[in-house]
Amino acid sequence: MAAYMITSTLRRVLLVAKHASFQSRCCVASSRVQYSTVYDSNEKTFDKILIANRGEIACRVMKTCKKMGIKTVAVHSDVDASAVHVKMADEAVCVGPAPTNKSYLNMDAIMDAIRKTGSQAVRLTTQATRVILCSGGGGKGMRIAWNDDETREGFRLSSQEAASSFGDDRLLIEKFVDNPRHIEIQVLADKHGNALWLNERECSIQRRNQKVVEEAPSTFLDPETRRAMGEQAVQLAKAVQYSSAGTVEFLVDSNKNFYFLEMNTRLQVEHPITECITGLDLVQQMIRVAKGFPLLHKQEDIPINGWAIESRVYAEDPYKSFGLPSIGRLSQYQEPIHLPKVRVDSGIQEGSDISIYYDPMISKLVTYGATRAEALQRMEAALDNYVIRGVTHNIPLLREIITHPRFISGDITTNFLPEEYPEGFKGHQLTSEGRRELVATAAALYVSAQLRSQRFLGNLRVSTTPQEQRQWELCVELEKGSHTVAVSRSGSTFTVEVDGVTVEVSGEWNLASALLPVTINRTPRVLQCLSRDAGGDITLQYLGTQFKVRVLSQLVSTLSAHMPEKVPEDTSSILRSPMPGSVVAVSVKPGDVVAEGQEICVIEAMKMQNSLIAAKAAKVKSVHCKAGETVGEGDLLVQLE
Repeated sequence: MAAYMITSTLRRVLLVAKHASFQSRCCVASSRVQYSTVYDSNEKTFDKILIANRGEIACRVMKTCKKMGIKTVAVHSDVDASAVHVKMADEAVCVGPAPTNKSYLNMDAIMDAIRKTGSQAVRLTTQATRVILCSGGGGKGMRIAWNDDETREGFRLSSQEAASSFGDDRLLIEKFVDNPRHIEIQVLADKHGNALWLNERECSIQRRNQKVVEEAPSTFLDPETRRAMGEQAVQLAKAVQYSSAGTVEFLVDSNKNFYFLEMNTRLQVEHPITECITGLDLVQQMIRVAKGFPLLHKQEDIPINGWAIESRVYAEDPYKSFGLPSIGRLSQYQEPIHLPKVRVDSGIQEGSDISIYYDPMISKLVTYGATRAEALQRMEAALDNYVIRGVTHNIPLLREIITHPRFISGDITTNFLPEEYPEGFKGHQLTSEGRRELVATAAALYVSAQLRSQRFLGNLRVSTTPQEQRQWELCVELEKGSHTVAVSRSGSTFTVEVDGVTVEVSGEWNLASALLPVTINRTPRVLQCLSRDAGGDITLQYLGTQFKVRVLSQLVSTLSAHMPEKVPEDTSSILRSPMPGSVVAVSVKPGDVVAEGQEICVIEAMKMQNSLIAAKAAKVKSVHCKAGETVGEGDLLVQLE
């Protein structure tokens, strides 16, 4: 059966100030990742650049501008007045209220800011480049339609998303290519007829047509195919007299046949992995080209040095459609940049708000290694050491992807996620050994907390206690299972017997630290204790996934068996919002009879529209929302009889 992809239009251009044509890009990050770029202070480019972006990309561009001695101007909405990119800039201009179409996509306000600040060039937001001529990308405004009904629904939702995100509701209908790889070529061209291809990026791991994990190079391409794709990408750039950094995207089938998809005339989110393997600062290259300088390199100068992987860290709930947006304030935030060969491109800090108005990206987490295995190992460690509190995030999904046997083997397509998780993502599935590790660690943590509560300034609180307790009999509840546990302690090492199997756990047991580095049966692990209370309830992040554990003494465990259980809510009779957002449309009223699967309302969050349907055939009892209202995650929308 043929299918078609409905997409918002994909022509993209660059807004320029009258003094120069400029499109920027981002690169350098952690000093632990080395680059071969030389910043020549004698090479005069621009005095001042206005960066019409927010978030991580604005911060990234500013870093290179500072290295080049260029002053920067930030623009911001009123809710972004204290954002990181505003603090980094030399000047800042407010361009309107929170909604993007009234601020970051308000071209009159942007042009006025350019004139007021005397900026010689402007680096546009991705969405802004799409608004001008006229739009699309980021997985927004795209639907797959297999029949007439899906075509009608896809047209409606895609056009609404496109209008909301890009100010243009025009659509293209394209033939849908099933089960391909998504591989793109980075190009760099100047105004003197020179153009290079900077190798490829593998971008096949996607959800809702948006990339999640990228790597460079691709495990799939051989040198001949890489060269053919690169040469054709360069030919395209030269044919349209393109001058800047850009990306030519392809779909590649199992026989290494490749098909042109689109050209993005901008800086891609995933550009850091290209910088890692080539040593180039692409922001610097774009600024030089915009000023009219020729490229510094020849094609034979472009290497593939090592391997780089990027994980897009989002404020999303990965258990809902592989990632529905989450909002909140980052109450605690620590990037894993203390680890070697780790780069984090972000535009937030502890205390920053993730709002419904903008993309929920927290950061781009990049690891680099001499080999793919080394880069993957570093990514695993980086994800375990990444501390994010206050919002739901997608680290559980990212860690499962990069440790999945199929991903490790390189056998991936754009259908990886739905194929491997057909019932949706459920988090890390514990093996028997993993369960014992988690139970033993929880028990050791519980005992450590108990011992800590008995001391102050290194002394026992009760001086008459003759001797510290060294053995404990506990019951640990995990995933509806109960485990009898015997714990003994020697210094900072706990020997834990879990269901007859001995597990040795050692560590510093610093309960004030966000990270909990331990050694379990001589294997180093980094867990995170997300919460714990006096009742023995502990939430641990283990292998990326959050697990709720209850640790009780044997007596308390026996007594708790007599406590009544809470009756779960009948979710088939109510419809709650799966995410924070705004109500676009309500399709029912009290008294209406709905069929199973019928649309009840549409919720928009971060410019993505989600159709919510009835779980069963029933009569509508009450409606608790209306179009235009803002709702929170879990808010009651509609109740059925």
